Amino acid sequence: MRFQSHLNTYQVMKIMLFLILVSLLLAAGFLLAYLRAAGSGQFDDEYTPAIRMLFDDATQIASVTGENTPTTEKQQDEDLKPSL
Repeated sequence: MRFQSHLNTYQVMKIMLFLILVSLLLAAGFLLAYLRAAGSGQFDDEYTPAIRMLFDDATQIASVTGENTPTTEKQQDEDLKPSL
């Protein structure tokens, strides 16, 4: 009886070790995929800078008319992001 309980504990520990190793390999795979995508320019924003010039007049108009909340460049970037 006592031998059986040690065997079960040993098997459980082997399974836990296997699951930890698999999760580390999976995490490393996701990290490599992210680094590859970031290195290839996958996350570069090419849309917003191209159309920013269309909305630059909004900040000038706000300062001329005396509005209290002129649009900042960061706020314009948020407004111009394409909605999914």
